[in-house]
Amino acid sequence: MSTVKYTPRLADKYTKEVIPALSKKFGYKSVMQTPKLEKICINRGVNGAVNDKKLVDIALDELTTITGQKAVPTMSKKDISNFKLRKGMPIGARVTLRGVRMYEFLDRLVSVALPRVRDFKGISDKAFDGRGNFTLGVTEQIIFPEIDIDKVNKITGLDITFVTSAQSNEEAYELLKELGMPFKSNKKENN
Repeated sequence: MSTVKYTPRLADKYTKEVIPALSKKFGYKSVMQTPKLEKICINRGVNGAVNDKKLVDIALDELTTITGQKAVPTMSKKDISNFKLRKGMPIGARVTLRGVRMYEFLDRLVSVALPRVRDFKGISDKAFDGRGNFTLGVTEQIIFPEIDIDKVNKITGLDITFVTSAQSNEEAYELLKELGMPFKSNKKENN
């Protein structure tokens, strides 16, 4: 019995459409020069985690449900007496997605979750870090269809960081735009 290897829709699109488009625009001589999406890191701080340990467990469950991969707690790095915080206490949750799960998550984010944001006019293109990485802040976890709104007791946000192999912001912007990221169209096109 032969098994069919599953390829996510965006991974397929990357090899068939994005690589040729980026090579044409930036003049890459090899496919290996073309920037690629390496990983997506999703991070979520939990407000009030010091007083209520269940909040971290809820955040871990929600992040695991959203991404399809087990979330791990983030621990505090130092003591802060004003916040009653001790070193090593769980204060958030995080997940790092690579490969198939990364493309699956990006596909769901772009085609399902972001259109559910109220008054959505596109993503700002100002959150690049200069090294080809882009961070997107989501204010409500309920935009993801995997989350049951009736079971949510507190609406919180999360940070999604797209780590690419691009050398500049412009290359990373074009890569994410080709993969379907809905950026605001305030940039002048150079066509």
